[in-house]
Amino acid sequence: MTRREHNISIKPANAIVLNFLLFIIIIPFGCSSDSGSAENVADRLIPAVEAVQAREGTLPLTQRLSGVVKAKNQVAIYPEISAVITDVLVTNGDEVKRGQILVKLRDKEFQERLKQANANYQIAVAQLKRAEAQLKESQAELKRVKELGEKGLASTAELETIQTRAVSAEADVELAKARVEQAQATVDEQEENLSQTVIRAPVAGSVGDRNAEVGMLVTSNTRLFTLGQLENIRVEVILTDRMLNYIEEGQRSEIFASNLISGPVSAPLSRISPFLHPVTHSTEAEIDLANPDGRLKPGMFVTVDIFYGESEQATLVPLSSLYEHPTRGGTGVYVSKTILDREPVGRLSADQSIILTDPITFEFVPVEVIAKGRMEAGIGGIDKGDWVVTLGQNLLGGESGTARVRPVKWEWVEQLQNLQREDLMQDLIERQRAIGVDTVSSGERHLTW
Repeated sequence: MTRREHNISIKPANAIVLNFLLFIIIIPFGCSSDSGSAENVADRLIPAVEAVQAREGTLPLTQRLSGVVKAKNQVAIYPEISAVITDVLVTNGDEVKRGQILVKLRDKEFQERLKQANANYQIAVAQLKRAEAQLKESQAELKRVKELGEKGLASTAELETIQTRAVSAEADVELAKARVEQAQATVDEQEENLSQTVIRAPVAGSVGDRNAEVGMLVTSNTRLFTLGQLENIRVEVILTDRMLNYIEEGQRSEIFASNLISGPVSAPLSRISPFLHPVTHSTEAEIDLANPDGRLKPGMFVTVDIFYGESEQATLVPLSSLYEHPTRGGTGVYVSKTILDREPVGRLSADQSIILTDPITFEFVPVEVIAKGRMEAGIGGIDKGDWVVTLGQNLLGGESGTARVRPVKWEWVEQLQNLQREDLMQDLIERQRAIGVDTVSSGERHLTW
C-alpha cells in the first residue's frame, strides 16, 4: 500500500456505501503491516473522508407533514339489525362488486315478524271493508229517511239520529284506512329488516379488516368489514391555520413510504377543507393518488412534502455536510479550496474500487443556514466550488484537519442520505463482525488486508 492511493475492491454492488463507511471508520486506526517506520505510522493516522463541491442555486421551500393513507370510497360495513351470523361469504383480500353478498344473518325471527305484520295488515283491510259497508248502509238509510221526512212520514229526531250514525260510519272508515296504512308500514318495515339479514357490498372494492364469524351475534355497532378501492387512494394530512397562509390547492407534493421501491410519488394537493376545528384550529387536506401496484395500504403512515415556493439564491451543500462543532457548539462545514485532481464518483458498480487523494487540509467554517430542503441546505459563509466534507467529519476534529479524500458527486450523496440510519448501522455492525474487526491487546483495532 502506498501513501498516494488506497484501493479496496468492492464485490457486492448493493454494499458499496457500507464498505466505504467501514473503510473510513477503520483506516485511521491502522492496517496490519510488517513495517513499523514512523512514516507508515503517520500514514495510518490520516483519516479518509468523502467530499463534494458546493454549488449555487435556490432551494424549493417545503412543508413536511405526516399523512395517513385511505382507499377511495373507503367505508366500514356495519349491520343495521341485531342477529346471529349464519354465513360469511368473503374474507380479507377478496375483490367484490357492488351489491355482492358479504354476510348472511339468521332470518327466522324476521320472517315470523313479517308473517305477523302481513296478518295484521289483512285484519286492517277486512276492518276497512266492514267500515265501508257500514258507511254505505248508513248513507242508504239516511237517504231513505230524508225522503220520508219530505213526505212527513219521518220525524226530525229520527232524521238526526240517522245523520249522526252516518257521520260515525264515515269516521270509522277513516280510522280503518289509517289502520291499513299503519299495518302496511309495519309490513314494509319487517320486509326491510328481513332484507337486512343479507348484507351486501355498497361499493366495489377490496375487503379488509374482517370481523365476522359464523355464530357471532352482531349489532348495529359491530364493524364487519372495511371496503375500499386500492388502485386509487387518497392521503390525508393536517394543516394548521398558519400553514394556510402559504399552502394552497394544486401545489405539488411528494409522498414518501418505506415500501415505495421507485422512490417518492409526486401528486398535486387535491383539496383543502375550508372548515377549521374550533379547538385545534387545524383543517384536513387530501391528495388523490394512483396506486396501481397496491403498495400503499389504507391506514399506512407516510411522509408528505408540500412544495410552496423557492428560497433566495445561496450556496448549496448536502445536509450531511452540516456539522455541529463539539467544542464551539455552532453549525458549520469542513471546507477546502484545493482543486482535486480526481474525477468525482457518482454511482459505483460492483467492480470499482475506493480511490483516495493525497492528504488535504480542511478548515471548519461556521455557516448561516438560510433554508433547508429534503437533501440539501442553502448556507452563507462559503463559496461555490469549495469542497465540503459530507462523511467523516468526526474524524477531523478541531478547527482544521488533514484527510485523504474520496471526491463524490451530488447523486452519490443523495443516495447515501436516502439510506435508513438504523438499517445502515445494523448492516455496518454485521459487516464488521463478518470481516473480523475486533478488539485486541493495547487497545488498537486492526484489520488484516
